[in-house]
Amino acid sequence: RLPVFPKMMENKVFMSFMFYSTILILKMYVVAIITGQVRLRKKAFANPEDALRNGGLQYYREDPDVERCRRAHRNDMENIFPFLFLGAIYSLLDPSPTVARIHFFVFCVGRIVHTVAYLLRLKAPTRSVAYSVAQLPCFSMALQILVAAIPYW
Repeated sequence: RLPVFPKMMENKVFMSFMFYSTILILKMYVVAIITGQVRLRKKAFANPEDALRNGGLQYYREDPDVERCRRAHRNDMENIFPFLFLGAIYSLLDPSPTVARIHFFVFCVGRIVHTVAYLLRLKAPTRSVAYSVAQLPCFSMALQILVAAIPYW
């Protein structure tokens, strides 16, 4: 029972968007946890107080593996946050539920593959292909939003 926004909860597109968005946010949390674990394993801390707590100031340093995790997380923020905006607005345009679900699914899978390729150092061009595939539904949603908004410009 969801009393907060009952009309939105009846919107199949919005519910699909909520599902895939939540998967992506959970994926971002997992990357953050992995980053923390790599920091602990490699003893590479971003703050002196953390280094002191974990062995000494010599561990107040950067590490290539930690930086790789951080880049994967930053890339998520650069791409998932715009998706959250675009997907929410797109959901309000009353698109076909099947087409919308395909948009959300393709983006979600593309971002998951991108993260796996980044963290596991998969052979190029796996990561860039995953990135590009995930951008397609975002561009599609953005164009549809613009077309719908043109009359009100």
